Amino acid sequence: MAVPAQDARRGRTRGRRTAGAVLAALLLAPACSAPGNTATGITAQEVDAALDRRAAALLEHDTDAYLAALDPRATAFRAAQRTELGNLADVPLESWAYRVERVRGKGADRVTAEVELRYRIKGYDKAPMSSARTVELVRRGDARTWYIAADRAADDGPGQLWQQGDVDVVRGTHSLVLGVGRPANELRRIAATADRAVPAVTGAWPEPWAERVVVLVPETVDDMAGLLGSPAASYRGIAAVTTGAVGGDGRAPADRVIVNPQAYGTLGDFGQRVVLTHETTHVATRAHTSAATPVWLSEGFADRAAYLGESRTAQEIAPELAEAVRGGDLPADLPTDEDFGFGEDAEKLSRAYESGWLACELIARDWGEEALIAFYKAVGSRSGRDGAVEHAMQSVLGTTPQDFTARWREYLRDRLG
Repeated sequence: MAVPAQDARRGRTRGRRTAGAVLAALLLAPACSAPGNTATGITAQEVDAALDRRAAALLEHDTDAYLAALDPRATAFRAAQRTELGNLADVPLESWAYRVERVRGKGADRVTAEVELRYRIKGYDKAPMSSARTVELVRRGDARTWYIAADRAADDGPGQLWQQGDVDVVRGTHSLVLGVGRPANELRRIAATADRAVPAVTGAWPEPWAERVVVLVPETVDDMAGLLGSPAASYRGIAAVTTGAVGGDGRAPADRVIVNPQAYGTLGDFGQRVVLTHETTHVATRAHTSAATPVWLSEGFADRAAYLGESRTAQEIAPELAEAVRGGDLPADLPTDEDFGFGEDAEKLSRAYESGWLACELIARDWGEEALIAFYKAVGSRSGRDGAVEHAMQSVLGTTPQDFTARWREYLRDRLG
């Protein structure tokens, strides 16, 4: 999910909400193949060898060895790869490896391999990030050596930041900011804001987490869309999104917060703080967020963490919902996941986020901060949506969804009316 930047809680004169967002998607989930389809035999071994040579050369920043693994006749590809290797020079990589999933022959001397690129950023990724790639290889010369002739994202999937240009690196106290084509002072400001966000999130989410965040800052919204494998139109009004797989055992790689520099740049200091604190909350809570977690809870909790240290009234944080309540249009139910979808009704979307925030505020007020954390974890511990909220409300809060909704509606009248 993501929140549109035009949503007015972003530091404008009305003090309305920010453009913070989460895109809870399996954008970097490992590719898998059935055992019967996994490449075996001498061809797979030779493909592995070619990819291993390339990976070792990349980690050593050995340009000659890196190019030696590439097809000597693929002039344009070699030039692009030389540039890409240079773009990665400052990125603190701990590991870089390929896993061959399957190999399809295109004749005796040409194959296409479906592979999984696995890499880790030092100090941030407990487990490798994964990206499905399609690699073409050719066999040349008297030694019949396999060379890499092409490499692209599989199935038109997301690209990588270093494919967009030279990656500038800014190391914060709790953050690592990787940017392409953006001014150095802008990246430093983002790192400083992210550094402030991390302890704020830890204060709101006392459960163990890495307490660090990786922020990607591409040059344009089109480049942002390229990193997400989606049309640019989906992100023009989005200040930031978070990628990552929900659930897990805490060994997942660090989520990436991806900033849209155009939308993020329109925000004031307040809006930018809220955006990055909101996104960092999603990073912190990822291991306890699952398919069972409704969007109102994940987004409402992230907004609550973002606003805890800010001196804003409920009317300032939730202007659209306040206006509706004062006009007699009190919502009948908590927002559905569909209410957080992007459409033409920006005010409805704002009301959904504001409703989720106030639901979490209500739990903290009437049951306590510890109960809010326990409720979030209890919902996320379930594998599916059916009954998850109902069970957690009963076991943690001692109430039912019907009673909670009635209490929440009364709470909206009290705080916003």
